[in-house]
Amino acid sequence: MYSVGMAYLLWLPSLFGLSGLQRFYLGKFGTGVLFLITGGLLGIGTIYDAFTLPRQVREAQLHEKYREALGQGTIHINVERSGTAGSARNSGRPTSVEQVILQSAGKNNGVVTPTDVALAAGVPLEEARRVLEQLSEKGFAEVRVKKSGLLVYVIPDLEDEHRSSDLEDF
Repeated sequence: MYSVGMAYLLWLPSLFGLSGLQRFYLGKFGTGVLFLITGGLLGIGTIYDAFTLPRQVREAQLHEKYREALGQGTIHINVERSGTAGSARNSGRPTSVEQVILQSAGKNNGVVTPTDVALAAGVPLEEARRVLEQLSEKGFAEVRVKKSGLLVYVIPDLEDEHRSSDLEDF
C-alpha cells in the first residue's frame, strides 16, 4: 500500500535536482521519466507535487484496490458476442462480472442496476445484485436512489460530476 510519508521522502531529492522518484513510486512512469529529463518540468512539477502528493497517493491506493477487486475473487463467465448494445464485447476470453459492471457503468454516467448487469453478463439477477453489493461493501460503488425511487449503484470514478443527475441528493 502506498504511503504519503514515503511519497514525500522520494520527493525530497527533487529539491536537489533528482526529480520524479515519487512519480515512479506511484506508478506514473511516463511523468516520472519526464520529470527526470526536465528537472521536474523546470521545478514547476516539483512544486505542484509538493501540494498534491496526498491526493496522488489516495488515487494510487484507489487504483490498487480496483486492481485487487478485479483480479482476486472474481467470478468468470463466458460472454458471447451478440452485437446488442447491452452485451459485453469479448474476444472469446473469460470476462468477470466486475468488468461487465464497469463497462455498463462507463456507458451510463457511472450508474448501473442489477438488471443492466444481469443482461450484459448473462448471469441471474440475484448474482448480479450480490456482486454489486460486494463492490459496495468494499467501497468501489455507492447505493443511490433515483428520483423515480429505483435503487441504483454508482461507480464514483465513472460518474460525470458536471452532468445534471436524476439521482436524489441526501
